[in-house]
Amino acid sequence: MAAPGAGGPSGAADEAFSTYYTEVKQIEKRDSVLTPKQQIERLIRPGSSYFNLNPYEVLQLDPEATDEEIKKRFRQLSILVHPDKNQDDVERAQKAFEAVDKAYKRLLDPEQKKRALDVIQAGQEYIEHFVKEKKKQLKKEGKSVIVEEDDSDVFKQAVYKQTMKLFAELEIKRKERETKEMHERKRQREEEIEVQEKAKRDREWQKNFEESRDGRVDSWRNFQAHSSGKKKEKKARTFLKPPKVKMEQRE
Repeated sequence: MAAPGAGGPSGAADEAFSTYYTEVKQIEKRDSVLTPKQQIERLIRPGSSYFNLNPYEVLQLDPEATDEEIKKRFRQLSILVHPDKNQDDVERAQKAFEAVDKAYKRLLDPEQKKRALDVIQAGQEYIEHFVKEKKKQLKKEGKSVIVEEDDSDVFKQAVYKQTMKLFAELEIKRKERETKEMHERKRQREEEIEVQEKAKRDREWQKNFEESRDGRVDSWRNFQAHSSGKKKEKKARTFLKPPKVKMEQRE
């Protein structure tokens, strides 16, 4: 796995994640709920297809949130970004609402919820391990073991970035798997069609062969019958031919 400062869906991912995280957290400090406009902007901003892979981030909830807290937050956000409540920005509001609805449904599904929690936990464990190894190396070099990740906000941002990368990597792999499966299904279908077409051609060839064979047999029989008739007629004419009369010789 790549270090927190590398990898992800693109080379510029780190900067995008950092900017997004900083801006959102600043807004959250100013307004814990956010206005409809801010929520719509948050949910459909560039890169949201990756940011919104984490359902907890979409709903702005901690992974420890209870089912009741998830339902309550969904109701709050769905009302804020609902197209009916944002008549001046219906199209964008619809996209934001769909993101909220999708995240909520993912957390309603036990299996999808567990996968999301596993990714979040893996992201945090990776950063914890990274920081531990970083301090170990500094200590080995005789340097101060105080690192920037000791600051809670910096640590959270690192976890956030790594978690988003993990979600993005899984999504990319999922799409690659779907594309591969689609191509495989297409290949199998083409083979099935080819087999069916070959079977059809074989049946048509067999049918044409049998029909032409019957015609050939009939023609041969007619030819044989005609030839036999001619031979009989010839033989009959030969049999009926009167014998030659010999002239008598007189003395």
